[in-house]
Amino acid sequence: MVNELKKAVWSGTVALSLIASMSWPAGAQESGGSRKVVRRVTPVYSELAKKSRLVGVVKLNVTVAQDGSVKAVRTIGGNAVLAASAEQAARQWKYEPLKKETTEAIAFSFNGE
Repeated sequence: MVNELKKAVWSGTVALSLIASMSWPAGAQESGGSRKVVRRVTPVYSELAKKSRLVGVVKLNVTVAQDGSVKAVRTIGGNAVLAASAEQAARQWKYEPLKKETTEAIAFSFNGE
């Protein structure tokens, strides 16, 4: 029963990810977490990525300091070339200040445009 539920959830997540990656413009971004984003920076689609026709989603975890600045960025998944651009953009994001440090999830979608 539990395995069937896990398979259903996993299948739904994969399907939604595929639909989302096909419909988002290059550099589209999604932030999941408890903190409000004050400033977002869209990643640059590099010349190497363009020439190689790289597409996909890059998922990141960012550690956000109390003042709302991004303290650390860790790539969870995605192409390494696209991830470099996504990491650079994520480091420039700004979140609302809170009394504690948090970890937030960001997903950038690159569709080749």
